Formats: sequence, structure tokens, C-alpha cells
Amino acid sequence: MIRTVKALSALLTYPSAELQAAVPEIGRALDREGLLPTVVRRQLDALLREIAGGDLYDLQERYVLLFDRTRSLSLHLFEHVHGESRDRGQAMIDLKTQYENAGLAIGAAELPDFLPLFLEFVATRPPAEAWEMLGQPVHILSALAERLRKRRSAYEAVFRALVALAAVKPAGEALSALLAEPDPDANDLTALDAAWEDEPVSFGPSANSCKDGLIARVRSSLRPAPGVVPGRPAMPRP
Repeated sequence: MIRTVKALSALLTYPSAELQAAVPEIGRALDREGLLPTVVRRQLDALLREIAGGDLYDLQERYVLLFDRTRSLSLHLFEHVHGESRDRGQAMIDLKTQYENAGLAIGAAELPDFLPLFLEFVATRPPAEAWEMLGQPVHILSALAERLRKRRSAYEAVFRALVALAAVKPAGEALSALLAEPDPDANDLTALDAAWEDEPVSFGPSANSCKDGLIARVRSSLRPAPGVVPGRPAMPRP
């Protein structure tokens, strides 16, 4: 579980010469644990070949167009949960606190909801907890996979793999709500500008709808279990 999640985390980082050189090691890590369905593992091979053999500048440009320029493909999980609402800041604090309570310190410039970082944290947890954590944003991961499928991007395979590893499958209502949101092409500048406009802050019982679930689980995980001292990581499960 640890090797597989770390490998998937690496594949979602900004392409570099180091990542290209690590492709054989990433492939071996995925094969060694053998946790992924055969069809998903074959899809990942296509991405591994693209990264290993592609022109680095082309790879970097593609990555930026997909994940940095297109809001609907953002690798920041809370972008899909809170957008620009005021709740996002507290959610960041809660998730960072969860990392710190487990002994993972992150830099001041790092955002805790960045998916590769989240996966690095998941990889440090016991398998049952890791599967449960992947299940928290599973509807987001599934929506990203579907959007990348429409773009015929090999990165789709990483998200299919994460969904396959999660302890639960995405709820249809939550997934449909995400897929109903705008998903502009990276070359449509007008649509992109509209998608990045600040969202209005909502109040009342319907303000967060299905988005409350992920944050509620993060906050619940911050509450110490019986016998665990607050601020101290729990002992790994056997």
C-alpha cells in the first residue's frame, strides 16, 4: 500500500528530469505490491511511457494546462469542496493539524490539500486507515478521472487507481454534482476566467450540501481516540 500510494503521488507531481529517471522504479513499486486492477495497471503504463519518453518541456506545459490552468482539474482538494468560500481557510488548518498530530510537518509554503502531499500522508498510515482516507475525497477523484477521460489524458489512470484503492466508491449524487460544474477547455480563456471568478459566500443549512462530508471527516479525525493524548500521534494499528 505504501509503495503504491507513493508511486501515484509521484506521478502527480510537476514533471522533472528526476521524475523521468524514476519511471522504472515507479513501475516496479506498482508491480511489487500488486494492488491495482490489471486494466488500471495497464493504463498507468501508458502514462509511464509518456513521462519517460516525452520532451520535458512538453510534459511540463501539458501539466500546467491541465492542473494549474483548469480549475475543474485542480489538484487542490478543497478547491472542489469550498472554492473561494471563507470555510476553506479553516479546512486547511484542520488538515494541517491532522498531519502534525501524526508527526508530519509541512513547509509554510505548502498547502495541505495539494493531492500529492495528501497522498504522501496517506502512505504513512496503516492500510485500513489509508483506504478510509482515500475514500473521503473519492467523489472528487472520480470526477477528475472522468474529466481527464474526456480529454483523452493518460493522467486519468492515476485517478482510476486511487478510486480502486479507496475503501468506498463514490456516491452517485455527490459525483453528479461535481460533474455538473463548469469544465472549460484550457484554451478557452473566457471560460477559464469565468471559472476562476470568486464564488459568493453562502449561509444557511443548504450552503454546503454534499461538500460537508469531507470536512466533517477531517475534523472528526482530529478528535483523539480514547486513551490517546491530544497532539500525539496514535500508535499504528497492527
